Amino acid sequence: MDPARALPSRRRLLQGAALALPAAVLSGTTSEARPIAVADYPDADWVPASPSNQTAANRPATYPITHVVIHVTQETYADTLGIFQNPAKQVSAHYLVRSSDGNVAQCVRDRNVAWHAGNWTYNTRSIGIEHEGWVDQPAWFTHAMYESSARLTAHLCATYGIPRDREHIIGHHEVPGATHTDPGPLWDWTRYIRMVNFA
Repeated sequence: MDPARALPSRRRLLQGAALALPAAVLSGTTSEARPIAVADYPDADWVPASPSNQTAANRPATYPITHVVIHVTQETYADTLGIFQNPAKQVSAHYLVRSSDGNVAQCVRDRNVAWHAGNWTYNTRSIGIEHEGWVDQPAWFTHAMYESSARLTAHLCATYGIPRDREHIIGHHEVPGATHTDPGPLWDWTRYIRMVNFA
């Protein structure tokens, strides 16, 4: 037998790889057998925080999810993602909303406990949403950010049976023992809760 004929052609190898890729995508694995990550919230990008900055759980079975905690980062969107991915920082939130266009990144699975509230009980029973910006600079609180965040919060309330009111959608500064002031006095709660209820 001719050795040249025994080896598959370059074209045949490429065709085989192209046929294998859709099967890997459909099965949820890549060629390295790693799962393709998909965020819990359909409109979010999956940008995971370090496993060192969260606690694995099985919520709401292990802890009921009763609150949404609203934060403002005091950092840029990119820097906040970097902080969440740095295991030395010991901080994370479930979601991060970008100021310019309302893009949402999920950084911690809903089922896991993010380290965002500074209060273990509230961490275990809440979803933390960070918003890019600074509490004393209202230009960061864009319509796109409010709208996108309100849709996310409405989705979380519907998913976990959280009432869409100010007793259950709270600011970081309202968490017992909080030393933070976010989202600050410039956050428009009336507008936000109205948007959550109409989302």
